[in-house]
Amino acid sequence: MKKLLITIILIICGFQTVLAQPAEYYTLLKPDRVFDGEQMHSGWWVLVKGDHIEAVGDPSGIKAPATPRIIDLKGTTLMPGLIEGHSHLFLHPYNETSWNDQVLTESRAERTARATVAAWATLIAGFTTVRDLGTEGAAYDDAGLKTAINKKIIPGPRMLVATRAIVATGSYGPKNEIPENTITKGGEEADGVEGITRVVRSQIGHGADVVKIYADYRWGINEAAAPTFTEEELKVAVLVAKSSGRTVAVHSSTEEGMRRAIAAGVTTIEHGDGGTPELFKLMKEKGIALCPTLAATEATLSYKGWRKGTDPVPAGVKQKHYIFTEALKAGVTICMGGDVGVFPHGDNSREMILMVEYGMKPMDVLRSATSVNAAVFKLNNLGNIKTGFLADMVAVTGNPVEDMKVLKQVKLVMKDGVVVKE
Repeated sequence: MKKLLITIILIICGFQTVLAQPAEYYTLLKPDRVFDGEQMHSGWWVLVKGDHIEAVGDPSGIKAPATPRIIDLKGTTLMPGLIEGHSHLFLHPYNETSWNDQVLTESRAERTARATVAAWATLIAGFTTVRDLGTEGAAYDDAGLKTAINKKIIPGPRMLVATRAIVATGSYGPKNEIPENTITKGGEEADGVEGITRVVRSQIGHGADVVKIYADYRWGINEAAAPTFTEEELKVAVLVAKSSGRTVAVHSSTEEGMRRAIAAGVTTIEHGDGGTPELFKLMKEKGIALCPTLAATEATLSYKGWRKGTDPVPAGVKQKHYIFTEALKAGVTICMGGDVGVFPHGDNSREMILMVEYGMKPMDVLRSATSVNAAVFKLNNLGNIKTGFLADMVAVTGNPVEDMKVLKQVKLVMKDGVVVKE
């Protein structure tokens, strides 16, 4: 814990130094190439004024002021700030501490301290925005963390928060072996049309940007995954959330859970392990995106002893390959999101590397983590390098289209026009 606090102090002190810049300033970025959120362009430059992109394109068309700050990014690819589609900043890897023990034995103060460090690790890895899908027992502390970042008290990515997430009564953990004891739950329980309506509105009132619902969970016989909410309950929840302009993310790993979520008209389905060609066809028709969380599946299995490349491929990984392939065949919109927190924060690009390994074209993976996520999450001024957009950008050494692993070689990170890593 002492090491954690020292890390936080160093992060904050360094961040205050970064912020000591004039309110109006120009920065001219000179990379080898620019991925603008859609296409790759060789030789482009980007001019930033204050917190937004002033100009982008061929150097001959960029009129910079007499004395801008020039950052030479020779050998790099400049991209929009990456957008993590499925994060849990209030969790840390399960091979360090089990999920149950994090929820039950770590104080909310400790978990917030850990989330502060996780936010910094995420930002300097080039992920300038995260959709954080539930605090897992830490109440509404993600809304507070988001506020602290927005007020520039601490550094971190832009956050879309889901607060507590919504679960059916009796379905979610931690499980209680002594029924009369009340223990902290990893989500907020709800029942029936009236109950789920109230909980959706309550979470919105407490700061939720996105409503997260568990359409199924491991509460069946012998802990098998089984549907939780009825189709009617899900439809009402979606209606209430979307009437406020919010998107709805639904955890689902069963065929029936996915069917109910699709019928309800959710925005995204997380995991999607129960997907079939028929369900993916429906998702495509309804414009529902899939966030496949490939990295979480592989990480969880590795904690149980699986050695990738040495041991036989487990059934869970085979199923991920299957659903990812079928979703791509059906033309389903794919959101980049790894369920980071299950594995270390700052290693977010692990998901993008796996997306290529599982058969997605590198350019499509880059789009997924930038312009596609921005569109699905309604981030209208992010995810692209275009004139007038917010100046969130990351430069990596090399070309990720040729080798996605270069995403780990981050040379520069800019958020709101401020260089936070160079």
